[in-house]
Amino acid sequence: MQNQPHVVVVGSINMDLVVRCPSLPKPGETILAEGVQELPGGKGANQAVAASRMGGAVSMVGRVGDDAFGSELLKHLRDQGVETSHVRVSSETASGLAVVSVDDKGENSILVVPGANACVSEEDVWASSELIQNADVLLVQLEIPVETVVAAVKIANQRGVKVVLDPAPSIGFLPEELKQVDLICPNVPEAEAILNCEIFDRASAESAATKLHERGFAKTVITLGENGALYTQEGSSVHAKGFEVATVDTTAAGDAFAGTLAVQWYGQNDLGQAVAFANAAGALTAGRLGAQTAMPDAEEVRAIQTDGVLRDGWS
Repeated sequence: MQNQPHVVVVGSINMDLVVRCPSLPKPGETILAEGVQELPGGKGANQAVAASRMGGAVSMVGRVGDDAFGSELLKHLRDQGVETSHVRVSSETASGLAVVSVDDKGENSILVVPGANACVSEEDVWASSELIQNADVLLVQLEIPVETVVAAVKIANQRGVKVVLDPAPSIGFLPEELKQVDLICPNVPEAEAILNCEIFDRASAESAATKLHERGFAKTVITLGENGALYTQEGSSVHAKGFEVATVDTTAAGDAFAGTLAVQWYGQNDLGQAVAFANAAGALTAGRLGAQTAMPDAEEVRAIQTDGVLRDGWS
């Protein structure tokens, strides 16, 4: 990677209450949990930490509450090298909170209480317009109001800043203005929701990637979990294999992928190499408990690329 890219993340900041349990409860079922931990999370903050650990100079735009969680979340971001002067402290609402249940297979279910994230406004991003327009990459998600995301994308487009959109969580539709992003990186359920289709093998994933391109997205990467990712390049679809890992917690694997992709794609301008690097980062994250605490650094990613075992699924 040539230079240290400046990445601005506009997004959510949560405290995660991570509950370990033998299996995820079914409707009406009570399960005894094995323990609970408070760990920093939120899609925006997770991706900011991932980008920082990959060597990016990262600034965060968002909100936390005027409470103990808010103070702790800001401190953790700063400790991870993320600049937080554009994170506002809201006195009228609490910090965002997520209850994350993780079973013995590493699968999860997540309930999010947006809190201060719901207050991240168009005015907030316009107040940060100089920061966004001087960035190399803008990285956005959908865990804050969508109109705020649209405003951030418009500001970035005015100065030709590269924009990466992780359309998560799925909101069932995407405003036309979000087609102005340079790259969209949904996972399978998110791509299915956008296109109203089913993805169950490589052929259906390739079809979905083509449809996203036809709908106006310049570049598309669909993450396939343990099976890696599929991306479009020069009119064709390419499959990048995933890595074999012992899965512990998949909660932030997609966030690790997105944050890593933003840094690597800008730094070397080679989407294939960037996707391969992001695949490795996501795999390493899935092998650890937590969100930001699970994020690898670039040296760890290079090590698994050298010594790791690729999966053959969906090849």
